[in-house]
Amino acid sequence: MNDSRRPPPVSPQVADEIQTGRRRVLQAGAALALGAGSGLVLLPEAAAQGKAANGELRIGLSADVTSMDPHWNNSGPNNAIALHVFESLVFMDRNARYIPGLALSWKPVNPTTWEVKLRPNVKWHDGTSFTSADVKASLERPEKLTNSPGSFTSYTKPIARIETPDALTVRLIMDVPNYANLANDLNSVPIMPKRIAATLSQTDFDSGKAMVGTGPFRFVRFARGHEIVMERNPDYWGPKPVWERATFRIVTDSGARTAALLSGDLDVIESVPSADVQRLKKDARFRIEQQVSWRTIFWQMDQWRDNPPFVTDPNGKPLGKNPFKDARVRAAISHALNRDAIVSRIMEGLAVPASSIVSPQIFGHPGTKPDAYDPKRAKELLTQAGFADGFRLTLHATNNRYLNDAAVAQATASMLTRIGIQTQVETMPVAAYFTRARQGDFAFQMLGWGSAAADVALRSITGTPNPERGYGTWNWGRYSNPQLDKMIETALTTVSSVQAREENAKAAARFALENHAIVPSHSQLAMWAMRKDIRYEARTDEWSLAQFFTRG
Repeated sequence: MNDSRRPPPVSPQVADEIQTGRRRVLQAGAALALGAGSGLVLLPEAAAQGKAANGELRIGLSADVTSMDPHWNNSGPNNAIALHVFESLVFMDRNARYIPGLALSWKPVNPTTWEVKLRPNVKWHDGTSFTSADVKASLERPEKLTNSPGSFTSYTKPIARIETPDALTVRLIMDVPNYANLANDLNSVPIMPKRIAATLSQTDFDSGKAMVGTGPFRFVRFARGHEIVMERNPDYWGPKPVWERATFRIVTDSGARTAALLSGDLDVIESVPSADVQRLKKDARFRIEQQVSWRTIFWQMDQWRDNPPFVTDPNGKPLGKNPFKDARVRAAISHALNRDAIVSRIMEGLAVPASSIVSPQIFGHPGTKPDAYDPKRAKELLTQAGFADGFRLTLHATNNRYLNDAAVAQATASMLTRIGIQTQVETMPVAAYFTRARQGDFAFQMLGWGSAAADVALRSITGTPNPERGYGTWNWGRYSNPQLDKMIETALTTVSSVQAREENAKAAARFALENHAIVPSHSQLAMWAMRKDIRYEARTDEWSLAQFFTRG
């Protein structure tokens, strides 16, 4: 058994703090229930927690963080936490634009070589100097990790060789000429010291032994499933955080998150439950910040097996073939979705209908409109595909990862049932769900994905799975189309101009939509609720980064 999956031991003091946090959330939940009728009533003890401890910011996270190793699982919650301690060569601003990070510049010097100039005078948390050797070791590390539940190799596979001519220069020799996506790749891989990169044990990160970064915060402790605690790095090379301490509490239950904010047990919560938005907006003690997320919620379908699991004929007997291999069936499913109803009723206006792998403000969105809600057309397409009597399907989704994810799954199942696909729903927590989805346990599944560019998202989600090229790392349905692969590659290797690359990315996104490689549902709003005296500029990547929260 991999010991990295076991919770690290905690001291009696930490255990007491965790139990105290649990009691406060329960008390806050009681307060929320008591006050539901005519204004909220806070318990005396909870009200006393309304002011955060001096210099401490307490953030309620909506999803679990599974590892402190920044290269282990390429998931949003893990990546956001990692960026407090470990930094990347290229940063991303709140609107998903690339800006200098640990690298001051990156430019091509010939068709296959990029030269990266590193920021000088950067120190690791242990006081040693950041150098090009650390970058080389970090970019080579994802390939060495085995059984990663979410590999980072799609960002490192394009690099054929790494040279370090001096301490502040890195040369990346790419495996294809004119590779245009390097900024995204360098943004996506956190950098660690060379000596740490050689430490492959997950327990070394979770215990804190390997948690040596350049970031604005230093690691204090990780209590799996409960909280992550960090302290301000006084020697940070950039602007210092205003907070001496940042505590991230894992509160996956949406009602408990709101209750903890109202009680004063938390200062900030992310993924504000839709049912609580208007109430919080009217409460003078709090503010809400929001922006359209870069995350699109979509459905993946098994397109590789002849007899996928959880698919039968109307009588529950083996169907004998895979309906999702037929593009007409995939199109029928898309026309069955009433996206406007999902947005207005299930998401309560806190989303926009989706027509692509990325949300409308993201580079490479094709400008297309969602498929029209047309149940009649959907039934016609099913009949043309030989499924006039429909079939049975179990739809799988998370119940604690995306905003209203379980409710969206139920609504989608009802819409599919109306066109003759008798659909039932099974939801589960994200940790179990991702593991099962990745190993192919499902035939029709929900996924949410955020990316700064359409061609980058397509590479991971719709590219033919190819470990050697880093394509299809999250292509659970194993969709495969050589023509789309070529279009993705063309976009990713267009360096003549940004405009030319975007046009190629748009073409690939349109092709994927027309072929219904996936079925987009909606793009949710990224939302935070916080005390009135705290400010945060909402980020399209949905990440709660303590270094950007300020007082005021």
